[in-house]
Amino acid sequence: MRKLIISLLLSLGSAGVASADTLQLAKDAPERYVVVKGDTLWDISGKFLKQPWRWPEIWQMNKAEIKNPHWIYPGDVILLAQCDGKPCLRLLKNQKASGTEKLSPRARVEQLQGTAITSIPAAAIDPFLDKPLVMAEADYLAAPRVGAGPDNRVVFGQGDTIYAVDMNGQPGEIWQIFINRASVLDPDKKEVKIGLELAYLGDAVVTQSGEVATLRVSRSVREIPIGARLVKAPEKPFVNYVPHLPELPIDAKVLSSYGGERYVGSLSTVVLNRGANDGVDVGTVLFAYKPGKKIKKEKDDEAERITPPLRNGSVFVYRVFPTLSYGLVLDSTDAVTYGDAVKGQPAGAE
Repeated sequence: MRKLIISLLLSLGSAGVASADTLQLAKDAPERYVVVKGDTLWDISGKFLKQPWRWPEIWQMNKAEIKNPHWIYPGDVILLAQCDGKPCLRLLKNQKASGTEKLSPRARVEQLQGTAITSIPAAAIDPFLDKPLVMAEADYLAAPRVGAGPDNRVVFGQGDTIYAVDMNGQPGEIWQIFINRASVLDPDKKEVKIGLELAYLGDAVVTQSGEVATLRVSRSVREIPIGARLVKAPEKPFVNYVPHLPELPIDAKVLSSYGGERYVGSLSTVVLNRGANDGVDVGTVLFAYKPGKKIKKEKDDEAERITPPLRNGSVFVYRVFPTLSYGLVLDSTDAVTYGDAVKGQPAGAE
């Protein structure tokens, strides 16, 4: 079957079909794969495709289907097959079905949602789904702040009472506590500050509202100082992201990474200087590039030349703000660092 599909792809290529639009199978793609705990849709697609972000295509999903989550579970069997002359994947449920069927994005009543595999590693992005990494300086300064405690201490922890000002919180609400960690500079205009990188300190529950609100620190991951800011905790979304190339050309740069590490690899979150205003949305797949190197000159009058940039990973966008976005680095071949270019073109544009 695998040889037949590869032969089909080669014949399509020789017939003049653009290679950029042809699904390319991975080397040694299996004819079948049994899903195991810890798998992701990206991982599984990477076993079959050279371009794992194109899994909606190899599963032949239409636009209506990709709006819904995909419930696939450990023990299911993924089969490589042909559908209308193109490679596709089919699903055998829990290795017990007598035939094959097209993979569908529907929930199964006999399984729990929590056991389904996700599009990308949930543990890698979970801390960032409901907590900001970067905030505009004006928004940070305007946010409610910790003004005091019940005694003369200047730092607080779990179980402590704190008082906040400029807050409209209601009793029982949970608010997250942050502090400014560093300024985020525009990578093109080095001295222009475009935001603040935040450090998450913990959570607090409102116990009494008023001009000076009273809160109890319900969780702390580090000391909470006077002056720390509070943001009302949003509901954490459960989204099974569908990867896609951007609808508009995107030319972004890496602003920072979570934790302040300068060099990061796969499963690390990076902040990009492009967001919804630039055409980025949840599920957008972009590609990181290392900058080119200068060619050493042999003569003073020799023109300056630079090697082509090298792709060093994929960036899967999973949270979007108007001018910024968070992306998960996947399939990195070299470290991604501040200032690296992150680009994307609409399907068929390359």
